[in-house]
Amino acid sequence: MSPLSINATLVILGLTPSLVWLYFYARKDCHPEPKSLLAQTFLMGIIISPLAILLQFSFAQFASTLTGESQAVAQNTSYFFLWAAVVEEAIKFYAVRMLIMRSPQFDEPVDAMIYMITAGLGFAAMENILVMFRVFPDGTQATLATWALRFTGATLLHALSSGIMGYFLAMSWFFRDHKRKLIIVGLVMATIFHFTFNSFLSAFESRATALAYSTALLLLMAFLVSILFDKIKERHIITTAGFVAKRERENNVATIVSHKTINLLK
Repeated sequence: MSPLSINATLVILGLTPSLVWLYFYARKDCHPEPKSLLAQTFLMGIIISPLAILLQFSFAQFASTLTGESQAVAQNTSYFFLWAAVVEEAIKFYAVRMLIMRSPQFDEPVDAMIYMITAGLGFAAMENILVMFRVFPDGTQATLATWALRFTGATLLHALSSGIMGYFLAMSWFFRDHKRKLIIVGLVMATIFHFTFNSFLSAFESRATALAYSTALLLLMAFLVSILFDKIKERHIITTAGFVAKRERENNVATIVSHKTINLLK
């Protein structure tokens, strides 16, 4: 294969997991979002991801200077994992905040979860592409093995942690006076899950044990996000029904008052 074909193949490999999960989660929306806006959100996740890399590199460099250890050692500490989780979750939220939160298409609470997951998968796509290029010199088998692990691991993690953040953003739709608090809680919860996943992967000497714990966490998160989707839809239906009923009562009262007024004027 030519270098161009190899590069194109690696890019496609990096994008595929994110696109598959995006297709899966986009179907959760009863009123599908515009494909153009989903594409923009996905691209924004890709575009903004280098900022996370820069901040993580700066932290590792600072920690290395402070402790005298190498950057490789600094990048394998709990402090780095926590910093990486905070940065990545905040940046994914920032992508949605810039692009979506003031858009007229952002017209349902569940949209918050859809767009957060989309931004998270865009972010994961960029990570996957970089990993594919880094691993490829080790051989095709190593590349495909890494790709498979990231398909069901890191890529899904980004979707799920972003989905959890999206749930709290969706809740701010109902509790506007507490919007900032809910966003902070969402970032904290997404960061905790993200940090725990990364910690599991490095905490055990046995790779099988690490994969078992991280997979169990992902299954728990997937179950939780599925429930949160249903809860948001249910709350929106109840709230909308209550609003419609209130408007009907107001209209009925206005009609009765109007009729009485007309009768008095006769």
